[in-house]
Amino acid sequence: MTKFTKRSRIEATIAAEKTDRTPIAMWRHWPGDDQDAKELALSVLQWQKEFDWDVVKHSPSSSYMVMDYGMDDRWVGHIEGTREYTLRPVVKAEDWLKLKPLDPSKGQLATQIESLKLLGEGLDKDTPFVATLFAPLSQAKNLAGNEHMIGLMRSNPQELHTALEVITESTLRFIEEAKKTGIDGIYYAIQHNRYPLMNKTEFREFGRYYDDQILAAVDDLWLNILHVHSLDIMFDEITDYPVQIINWHDRDTPPSLKEGLNMTDKAASGGISQWTLHQETPDNALAEAKDAIEQSGGKRLLLGTGCVTMTTTPKRNLRAVRAFVEN
Repeated sequence: MTKFTKRSRIEATIAAEKTDRTPIAMWRHWPGDDQDAKELALSVLQWQKEFDWDVVKHSPSSSYMVMDYGMDDRWVGHIEGTREYTLRPVVKAEDWLKLKPLDPSKGQLATQIESLKLLGEGLDKDTPFVATLFAPLSQAKNLAGNEHMIGLMRSNPQELHTALEVITESTLRFIEEAKKTGIDGIYYAIQHNRYPLMNKTEFREFGRYYDDQILAAVDDLWLNILHVHSLDIMFDEITDYPVQIINWHDRDTPPSLKEGLNMTDKAASGGISQWTLHQETPDNALAEAKDAIEQSGGKRLLLGTGCVTMTTTPKRNLRAVRAFVEN
């Protein structure tokens, strides 16, 4: 049998080819550590050293792309590792017009570039790693708050478009710097192609339009992962996104893993609920892992969770699912 490396295993998975085993990768937030370049890189490297995943995801805080607009947040103990926003710079529609493209060599963006550089230097060259980016619409949500942002979108659409153009330019500048660190792709999180939040027309205008620009900038990278966040998603709206892997909460919202793979030619990442993995024993997570491989027919699957693992997930559960794919 062909001897697979981590990279060749992922490449074969993307190409729907048979591999020696199902690849696996888990990721989590690093609250506190994610505010410091070196500490975040060390945390991710230790995570990789302990579990030997097939893909490494750099996991900064969800606010890092907009912190330098004057936003403030803090970690108050949420087990997902997410942060609570304490100051948002967009209060009224005209505040969108005050935004200017950020310089990736300064502030929190520079911190994350440095962390990516340290991570790349610390990993084996055959271990793929990806940078986490949030969609422009998600960044706008962080600046204003979700309910407020959607209200401003409907009452003052042009002001929001102006802001999204600025945020997109900032993101493109960050991508160019991130590429210099040797990343293999991006983990691109979108959060608004959800029926409870907006309709398809709104998502195409305020979401996909800018997503297309971001993804065009990384079409020279080979491992781009789309994360479709939360429930009641418009999966049919993203099946043709120009990425290699789609990650969604397949255990918690339609489509199922099998249905999703039938709707797209991309590979999938998922199969295990992050909440099942968070249980006291690994039994149910192992059952989901087995079922996921059966749903995929053993192809086009990067086994993982639909979103981040909890910071309090029992390590024996992580060790169990990692050992499962080897057996």
